[in-house]
Amino acid sequence: MDNKKQHIAIFTTASLPWMTGTAVNPLFRAAFLAKDGSRKVTLVIPWLSLQHQKLVYPNNITFTSPSEQQVYVHQWLQERISFSPAFSIQFYPAKFAVDKRSILSVGDISEVIPDEDADVAVLEEPEHLTWFHHGKRWKTKFRLVIGIIHTNYLEYIKREKHGRVKAVVVKYINSWVVEIYCHKVIRLSAATQDYPNSIICNVHGVNPKFLEIGKKKIELQQSGNGNQAFTKGAYYIGKMVWSKGYKELIKLLQDNQKELIGLEVDLYGSGEDSDQVQAAAKKLDLVVRVYPGRDHADPVFHDYKVFLNPSTTDVVCTTTAEALAMGKIVVCANHPSNEFFKQFVNCWTYDNSKGFVEATSRALTEEPAELTGAQRHELSWEAATERFLRVADLDQVFARKPAKSLLKNFASTSLNTRMEDVSAYLHYVALGSETSRRAFGAIPGSLQPDEELCQELGLAIPAATQGSKDPVDTL
Repeated sequence: MDNKKQHIAIFTTASLPWMTGTAVNPLFRAAFLAKDGSRKVTLVIPWLSLQHQKLVYPNNITFTSPSEQQVYVHQWLQERISFSPAFSIQFYPAKFAVDKRSILSVGDISEVIPDEDADVAVLEEPEHLTWFHHGKRWKTKFRLVIGIIHTNYLEYIKREKHGRVKAVVVKYINSWVVEIYCHKVIRLSAATQDYPNSIICNVHGVNPKFLEIGKKKIELQQSGNGNQAFTKGAYYIGKMVWSKGYKELIKLLQDNQKELIGLEVDLYGSGEDSDQVQAAAKKLDLVVRVYPGRDHADPVFHDYKVFLNPSTTDVVCTTTAEALAMGKIVVCANHPSNEFFKQFVNCWTYDNSKGFVEATSRALTEEPAELTGAQRHELSWEAATERFLRVADLDQVFARKPAKSLLKNFASTSLNTRMEDVSAYLHYVALGSETSRRAFGAIPGSLQPDEELCQELGLAIPAATQGSKDPVDTL
């Protein structure tokens, strides 16, 4: 083995300025993995043409070129960390699916990484990235493919019309694609779909800004000059859609108005259900104020003492981690998504409506405990990176040879491997035509990037005719 640095390519399903977990967390992961300079790191994010940017990016922010967006992402990160990580950003062609409210890849995005650099691929939301994948098999391209499960898709789907039936189908498809494309699977919590041989480990940290805010609150608590560290009561922040905890919170407040008399709650969020949430809040006898969404690090949040979070659709709630980092008391459901947070003394869980009332009432009368140095570290991206490196077992990468092209050595492989190879081949064939892709739910025209995407990304424009490659050779 030569002394070349191990290369880690982190593929994710979203990018700033869309402030969603799969845009922010992989960015911090790339920065902290690159921090000590011992490995080469590339963050691979979606590039959207202008009309698709307008559908998803907030505040009319758009980019005319990938390099412009790259500068934006690096600048956003640099304002939040105290070091200058040396990692690169690459883009893959993508489109925004309005019906799914998701960015979906176009073409074979594994091609972004040259074969000679294909050591480790980290797929943030591997099911999402591979639902419609048609190209080289990830396990053939990379020596190690690690999937990190971010999203509790089944819980969201169950809330839709005919949701339970849809959830069964999606559960099967997710298991199918994750098994054939990933060597290892990390679930952030037990709130996600279960996968065979998966590891449960929270490999996310909080934006360092929140730990700095918390540090100032500790200094204020210790000052002894009579100044209160927290002067406001209870709040909640999250995308304003019913499935993000608002349904549960409004119901808890509605059912316990007498017991919670005098309680005031501020809600911050923007989203499709904002008008409905506002209308429901006005019907309550309690004082519930509704405000547009804003950055959780905004000074308006610093003085709140209690963060109420009844959401059960999250896998590991970022805002809960941020609130704990800022030194607040968090009142949240006793749910697998909150298991990681139970180690912190300021995390108060409840099992039912009565428990919610008791925890909320008590939280408003008591002061938060001061976080220890060890607890602050546990919330940090440094600790999250340590956990990731521990469970990823990257030392084994160079000992592992990339998988051989499937079917060519079919007779000499084990039964399990042969079954997996056949399964991967079936997925490749099934996703190889526009008609079948549409049946699976893919965006029209996503088999290959269109001329506009190719020009913007500097890619060769694919030939009009498809199928010139032998699928066996491709795999």
